Amino acid sequence: MEALARRLSQLDSHVEGAVRIVMFYDTMMRRRVDLPALARASAGLAACVAGIRLHSSERAIRMAPDGRPAASPPAPASLTTPITLDDEEIGTVWLERPGAPNPLDEVMLDRLAIAVAAVVERYGPARTSMADPALVELVISADSDEAARARALRLLGFPADLPVRVLAVRSRLPLSQVAGAVCPARPVKVATFAGVGVILATTVDRTRFPAGVRAGIGAADSPDRSWREARTALRFATSRQPVVHYDDLGALALLAQVPPDAVRGNADVAAVTRVAESAEDLETLEAYCETGSLRRAAELLHLHHSSVSRRLDRLGKAFDVDLTEATGLTRARLALTAWRLLDG
Repeated sequence: MEALARRLSQLDSHVEGAVRIVMFYDTMMRRRVDLPALARASAGLAACVAGIRLHSSERAIRMAPDGRPAASPPAPASLTTPITLDDEEIGTVWLERPGAPNPLDEVMLDRLAIAVAAVVERYGPARTSMADPALVELVISADSDEAARARALRLLGFPADLPVRVLAVRSRLPLSQVAGAVCPARPVKVATFAGVGVILATTVDRTRFPAGVRAGIGAADSPDRSWREARTALRFATSRQPVVHYDDLGALALLAQVPPDAVRGNADVAAVTRVAESAEDLETLEAYCETGSLRRAAELLHLHHSSVSRRLDRLGKAFDVDLTEATGLTRARLALTAWRLLDG
């Protein structure tokens, strides 16, 4: 009974302390303090160095308990908490406490993270990549006039003197995570339009797309044309080539303009449809069309070249053409690409 009483007494003190911390940060937020003031007050409250870092900035704000910027090198954080805004992680807050964390440190950091997010939202421009879908639609819609498009871009935080690149994306990852990976420079904004993810950015690093993401990148300077190009490029994306730039398509982009009924009625496309009933045959056809070489296709498939040769002989009968000849390879490549476009 005495042990239980002691535990309840400790719990009560923790609850009282937590309430005081909540009231402390509520007061700070009402006073509309800035980030250095929040870090300074938090360091004084915790009696150790407190830090704030936003992902959009390379500089960390570190304050010591005496109210001055921490002069010592950063110590390992005893506890960290992410800062979130619009369901996106925009930074981190932490305490550099020697030894084990105090029981109320977690509560304090939670409230500090909320206060930092409120400051960022109030004194923008917004640091998150999430954007108002209505503004994004104004930017990429062909029906928008130039004045409305320019105003929407300005409201989204894009400077008037830099071209805006448009990406069409399909991903199971959050769009904000994809944007953060491939568009390290700000600003970058994301939204979903007509069931497809949209990323607006001034710079794009094509080498940093996360695994499993398929994307099309527009090439035009005008965002509305770039959006159309990005959607077209996305249609050409495959598991082997998940990211496609519209400029790299060349004349292949014309295939996207062929009516679907005309594509389905083509004999070579119908042959691909029959081949696709076998995963093994489809994989062989894709590898051969990608490499243009029987031996390189065999390396890609981890098979002996004689096995791939026998498969190509069988596939050639479906097309009624010798796939190892230049004409057969060209027809197979075009038919395979057109067949993929039928699925969007």
